[in-house]
Amino acid sequence: MQKLNKKSNFFILYLLLAIVFFEAAASGAVSISFHDMLAAFRHWITNSQFQHIEENVFIQIRLPRVLQVMLTGMVLSVSGVLMQGLFRNPIVEPGLVGTSAGAAFGASLVFVAGDLISIPVKNALGPMLVPFAAFIGALAASMAVYYLARKTHHLSIISLLLIGIAINAVGLSATGFMSYLARDPQARSITFWSLGNFSGATWTQVGITAVVSMICLAFSFRLTNQLNILMLGEDNAAYTGVDLERLKKKVLLINAVVIAVVTAFAGVISFVGLITPHIMRLLIGSNNKILLPASMLGGAILLTLADLAARSLLVPAEIPVGIITSLIGAPVFIFLLKKMNLFNA
Repeated sequence: MQKLNKKSNFFILYLLLAIVFFEAAASGAVSISFHDMLAAFRHWITNSQFQHIEENVFIQIRLPRVLQVMLTGMVLSVSGVLMQGLFRNPIVEPGLVGTSAGAAFGASLVFVAGDLISIPVKNALGPMLVPFAAFIGALAASMAVYYLARKTHHLSIISLLLIGIAINAVGLSATGFMSYLARDPQARSITFWSLGNFSGATWTQVGITAVVSMICLAFSFRLTNQLNILMLGEDNAAYTGVDLERLKKKVLLINAVVIAVVTAFAGVISFVGLITPHIMRLLIGSNNKILLPASMLGGAILLTLADLAARSLLVPAEIPVGIITSLIGAPVFIFLLKKMNLFNA
């Protein structure tokens, strides 16, 4: 595919992001006009009383949800770029090192064994109990992969890949076992959470996700040069002075933290981190300096469209967004593999 002008591509991505944002903010059980959005912003900033129910819905429900979706899409896609760059493998996704499976086990443990948690802990965490458990599970799985794959002072990419697959299997099996032990409502909660959902998005979640994501994204941009050099191979990268062990640690740490945060709040969402970097590579090339910001925008657009479809297709019911991303992502991924002739590689 002929690569278009870089500025034109970014202009199109920003334009699409703006269109998708307003469409997602306006659509739903309550339709919200652009005029209502502006009025809601004005009353919110001036601390005035909302004049219409649409303004209240926009500020309290719709806006935090759309922002949380966009942040999650950005984070998943950037993690995909980092992990694919580190592994030099186009079929790697952020959850490869067990992060998502660990989060799913942490959440399922709370759903099934929540009664065993002390009342003071429940009261202290409140609605953050499940996200907190998912966050701990995600970090624990990532740390297990790191330490099991590490040999003395060297972290082998192949070992990391294989241990990641094993820890993923353990996490999924443990979550399946929790589902087996669960009563009907608990099993339903585990299934619903595992398929991804943004219906409970709050301003607190948006604030936490935004702060953590922006810090990690800032560090991610500083790694793009080294990831570009790593594309030439580990030996060549080492000859040019890249500290490979530090680079691996940084990428894994960033991936673990941001994926743990977004998964804790939204559940497991597949394929966004896998296919977005591929689509952006076809449009703008493989230079990570450009690929990273392009994937941020692309991931936000893709996941917002998926969430919009999830809450629009079966109104008033809502489909878990992970089902939509998998339904869209799998065929797109197969198409991209054929496009890049990876089946014959």
